[in-house]
Amino acid sequence: MSDLTCLEAEKAPLDMMLKPFSSIGHDWMLITAGSAVSRESWNTMTASWGSLGVFWNKRTVTCVIRPTRHTFPFVEREGLVTFSFFDQSMKGSLQICGSTSGAETDKAQAAGLTPVLLEKGAIGFSEAKFNLVCRKLYSQDIDPLRFIEKSLEGNYPEKDYHRMYICELLRVYQNDKEGF
Repeated sequence: MSDLTCLEAEKAPLDMMLKPFSSIGHDWMLITAGSAVSRESWNTMTASWGSLGVFWNKRTVTCVIRPTRHTFPFVEREGLVTFSFFDQSMKGSLQICGSTSGAETDKAQAAGLTPVLLEKGAIGFSEAKFNLVCRKLYSQDIDPLRFIEKSLEGNYPEKDYHRMYICELLRVYQNDKEGF
């Protein structure tokens, strides 16, 4: 972990570090929860849906996870969630993490990623440009009866509606190779 520098959230120049629409929607991110770096103690998944912003006067990251995902019980159990952002050269690794289940596959080994314990209860990756350590503040299940735009129902052919999490950004661990 010596290649990672930690900044408190309020000191991190996030507006210069991340472009929310492309960083999440195009480049993707990994959502990770766990208590230790041993394979059975954590899981990660690729996400292209989410947001960065301000909620309740706090810097927040919002994500959605389907209950059918192997990562779901890890996020439910842990108080911290990590959001990791990578260089475009790592897109293949993120594809592996989004298309294989951690229940059957050692995702880190398959994707060529190195899990690191950033702090107690926060797992990130040494290859990430940024690892955002966040504390869960709120969760709510997506209720299909609340869709104003009814075509959104098409995202759920299996009726496996996401749970939304709003998380407070606590710290940013940046790969020293990237520079602040």
